[in-house]
Amino acid sequence: MVERVDSGTTRVDSGTTAPVRAGVPRRAGRWVARWARWAHRGDAAGDDTGGRSSWARGRVLAVLAVLTAGLLAFHRTVPNSVGHVGSLLEAFLPWLGVVVVVLLGLALLRRSTLALVALLLPVAAWTYLFGGLFLPGAEPGPRDLLVVQHNVSDENADPAGTARALADAGPDLIALEELVPSALPVYEKTLAPDYPYHAVRGTVGLWSKHPLTDARPLDIKPQGIAEGWNRGLRTAVRTPHGEIAAYVAHLPSVRIRASGLASSWRDESAGLLGEAIAAERRDRVVLLGDLNGTVDDRGLAPLTSRLNVAERGFAFSFPSGFPLARIDQVMARSAAVADIRALPATGSDHLPVAARIAWG
Repeated sequence: MVERVDSGTTRVDSGTTAPVRAGVPRRAGRWVARWARWAHRGDAAGDDTGGRSSWARGRVLAVLAVLTAGLLAFHRTVPNSVGHVGSLLEAFLPWLGVVVVVLLGLALLRRSTLALVALLLPVAAWTYLFGGLFLPGAEPGPRDLLVVQHNVSDENADPAGTARALADAGPDLIALEELVPSALPVYEKTLAPDYPYHAVRGTVGLWSKHPLTDARPLDIKPQGIAEGWNRGLRTAVRTPHGEIAAYVAHLPSVRIRASGLASSWRDESAGLLGEAIAAERRDRVVLLGDLNGTVDDRGLAPLTSRLNVAERGFAFSFPSGFPLARIDQVMARSAAVADIRALPATGSDHLPVAARIAWG
């Protein structure tokens, strides 16, 4: 026999009692009570809280938390007119999460309820922007296309090893940048058994398991760059599930200087590439390349406004020793970039990235 009694316990016929499982509200209440006791314990101990309550302490931390939330939520409003400060912020936008963690630690040290409540704002903003990248992706479909993008570096001392590492990932397409004349034959020979079709224009190339047609250079050279600069390729790929247009691009590098972010050439080249993709007659498009910018960077807006970006995964790719940002991108039109991940390091200063393209 089991009998409910007023004490909140359950009496069983053995004469013993078992506590009722606490619900979420009860546990939350206990945590709040524990925090209140802990927050005020410092006052009795005579620490540096100055006798103020936990709601009066940590005002500076609370202000910093609100400012961090503002930068996350309204990063587009940061002006780009002077030093491309807006683009510089957006290049490292996910790393504002580290600022939130530091502020959290300081808030706990200060025993500041005010700062902890204020931190809910940047936590919510960061989660809204980047939390979805941690979610598991959908199961691969029969029409999916696996692609690899890699800036192999013009100083790569092991092009054969790099090519084998990329082929071992088993992609349908491999896009490469910084192909130099001395290394190109090595890539061609090493990849030929698994990738019989390839097209190279200038310093960029595409290797494919499926036939390529209508390959041609893509003019994305900004004004002021010397002739002979050729970093764009457009070709058609005859996949088993239909023909797609594939673009491979290597946009100009950016530099962080005392005056800010030098990205004018990159931005101009992105605009030219965006116009070419907008004029593409084929509905299905995939873009692979070292775009020297993150998908949050407004300098790549001519591309991100027209193409879908990765829905899952961070895949920071540069620099390879301690990746801080993903500047190697895979984007698509009339398809979803279901997920993206970084591959192990090669002889390059970039990490390769592999992405799964899910056609409708």
